[in-house]
Amino acid sequence: MVSLKLQKRLAASVLGCGLRKVWLDPNEVNEISMANSRQNIRKLVKDGFVIRKPTKIHSRARARRSAEAKAKGRHTGYGKRRGTREARLPTKILWIRRMRVLRRLLKKYRDSKKIDKHLYHDLYMKVKGNVFKNKRVLMEAVHKQKAEKVREKTIQDQFEARRAKNKATRERKAARREERLSSGVHLEQTKPAPAAPAKK
Repeated sequence: MVSLKLQKRLAASVLGCGLRKVWLDPNEVNEISMANSRQNIRKLVKDGFVIRKPTKIHSRARARRSAEAKAKGRHTGYGKRRGTREARLPTKILWIRRMRVLRRLLKKYRDSKKIDKHLYHDLYMKVKGNVFKNKRVLMEAVHKQKAEKVREKTIQDQFEARRAKNKATRERKAARREERLSSGVHLEQTKPAPAAPAKK
């Protein structure tokens, strides 16, 4: 049989693929063996004696189906696990996720003026100290602290109002007393002296 090594190499170059993808028609061996240039090879390609084989299909259908099942939670029991719990999902990753969620919430509250910078800092440090296990608990804490602040402010205002009222009352009483005293002195001055008793 004639060696078609040269023709195969030239065909691979012309078709822009590897040697294993070139198909040479076994019925036209003599015709193909005559071709010793790229131009001749192009003519053979045009005639259909030299063909580029189609790419082999490596289906991912089974892999996709398996991935869908795993997403639903199938095939993930104890028997399928190779790494430790820490290796499969590190606690550090969980911590980072939680920190980011809680800090994002605090930042949002501060930017929207729901909390002031002092309360923000206080809660930020508590978040870092692992006080809040999730977003809901932190939100509850924020509402609680805000309510507490409002209550304290109300009590303070009431106290101030009471002090002001007592002060005003005291001032009024003092003014009245002054008035009474001054009017009393005035009366004494205007009253005529009693007549001396007649001598016998």
